[in-house]
Amino acid sequence: MNASDPVDVAEVAKSKAVSHTIGINEKGPVVDELTIDSAPPLRDASIEGDYSLDKTSPTDEELATLRRVAGKLPIAAYSVAFVELCERFSYYGTTAVFVNFIQRPLPTGSTTGALVPGVSNWSNDSPGALGMGQQASTGLTLFNSFWSYVMPLFGAMVADQYWGRYRTILSAIACALLGHTILIISAIPNVIASPNGAIACFSIGLIIMGVGTGGFKSNISPLIAEQYREDKPYVTTLATGERVIVDPSATVSRIYLYFYMMINIGSFVGQVAMVYAERYVGFWLSYLLPTAMFCVCPAVLIICKKQYILTPPSGSIYPKAFKVWKLAMKGHWTLNPVRWFRSSDTDMWAAAKPSNFGANKPAWMDFDDAWVDEVRRGLLACRVFLWYPLYWLAYNQMMNNLTSQAATMKLGGVPNDIINNLNPISLIIFIPIFDQLVYPCLRKMGFNFTPLKRITAGFIVASLSMVVAAVTQYYIYKLGPCGNEANYCLEVKHEYTNISVWVQALTYIMGGISEILASVTSLEYAYTKAPKNMRSLVQAVSLLMNAFSSAIGQAFIGLAEDPLLTWNYTVVAILAFVGGIGFWATNYKLDAEEDSMNMLPDSEFTPHTVVDEERK
Repeated sequence: MNASDPVDVAEVAKSKAVSHTIGINEKGPVVDELTIDSAPPLRDASIEGDYSLDKTSPTDEELATLRRVAGKLPIAAYSVAFVELCERFSYYGTTAVFVNFIQRPLPTGSTTGALVPGVSNWSNDSPGALGMGQQASTGLTLFNSFWSYVMPLFGAMVADQYWGRYRTILSAIACALLGHTILIISAIPNVIASPNGAIACFSIGLIIMGVGTGGFKSNISPLIAEQYREDKPYVTTLATGERVIVDPSATVSRIYLYFYMMINIGSFVGQVAMVYAERYVGFWLSYLLPTAMFCVCPAVLIICKKQYILTPPSGSIYPKAFKVWKLAMKGHWTLNPVRWFRSSDTDMWAAAKPSNFGANKPAWMDFDDAWVDEVRRGLLACRVFLWYPLYWLAYNQMMNNLTSQAATMKLGGVPNDIINNLNPISLIIFIPIFDQLVYPCLRKMGFNFTPLKRITAGFIVASLSMVVAAVTQYYIYKLGPCGNEANYCLEVKHEYTNISVWVQALTYIMGGISEILASVTSLEYAYTKAPKNMRSLVQAVSLLMNAFSSAIGQAFIGLAEDPLLTWNYTVVAILAFVGGIGFWATNYKLDAEEDSMNMLPDSEFTPHTVVDEERK
């Protein structure tokens, strides 16, 4: 039983004492001791039902036949999720107006970028500032995405080896706040009046903000899941008498589902509020309000610190992991990618285990065999992520080109950059549906919807969403007053295609479902498969795939203009579909190892006992 689990006082009796270590401090182990009655067993009222204290490891037969359920969500995780909500409010609230700020010119009579009463056409005009065009806005938004997802590697290194996740997150917040402040300066009317100076200031703010965002993202995801203490599945009995497996993977999946929902609540509120701020007041307010919201993050983290389970840094762990990998690869090096993929088996890693050396093991090998298995599992997870750039290529269309597409359609008074909020809305709606209906129903049917199966399905749904976007663009060109020159028609003639912008809803909804299947699962997979002292690194590798996708997206900038936009969405749809097929073809054998990888024996080299960094 966890120290935080609720206990029914009526069932506490005088029989025997049960104690377990819940942490350590400067005086040694901290033991939680409860006096409980030996019969009947206590019940823990949880989300999935009532579980007994009888926890036994499942047999192979039980793994194959018993229903799997999620465990109880830890209370401390909710404050971490709220911090993420605030950070995503600030990030997406700011980036939501990037396209208009860079691409569109100042509306007639405006100095702030906002529309002007009595002058602007409020039904179809869009706010703007620098007037640099769609290619420039696409290029800079892709750079922002690339930079923000490269920086997690740096944040992971600092957290895993030196500062720990908590201190790294606070430092990243301070850096990001500086970047946000510079963005505010770039949007001041006097600065906007000089576009060259404004874009220079904007770019500097973008770079500094990206450093902070990267350090934050690679560490906040592991921090929330670490608040759940169980890391092995166990069999227990519900109040109904049904024997089930409480699966940590299902629990972590649930944690990340609701973590992702909080992300999208933050992004939805931030984007909607800032889009209207730019429309009615100006871009400076769209950058100021997210900065103010971001200031809530360190306050919550500091107030709630004593409630958190914090894993200490592990020192120079990366060089040892590299040496283990190098030793395992000895004799297996090949330039043939197919052969290299097939070589990542257990036998190859046996050569890197300390037991293989006996008394002759080198001095640097101060770990056990179990840690080598954890490193292998973590590297296999990183291999799984290699297909993700093709998935994120489809997702990133929502951050730039689909916003531009909306501006060329009949808006009916709705800002063009408000429509992409259908994506977070769909996630907020569908995440509880998947958690409470879809996934439990599949478990009851006996279908093991493993992470790799979910990811494959996510690729396919993302591809279909881009097919819808391509069809929409085709009809914009076909029915528009200027044919294939939709953006020229909007900017010069102020005419738009008479198609309601709400036809984009299907694209965004399908994109949201694909995120539940692919993006949320990537968070879960990175956490559950990483060595416990390298969780930030594996999470950073997962995020790095988005950076690679942004780099690939730079190659498609030539398609990000009329009359080639139909081909842009078509090519992206094909690549996402090919990515899904390739993903499953290269990982279906690994899918069969899901349970065995989740049940690896604990390594003494990893920080299993959680500590408060201030009490070490």
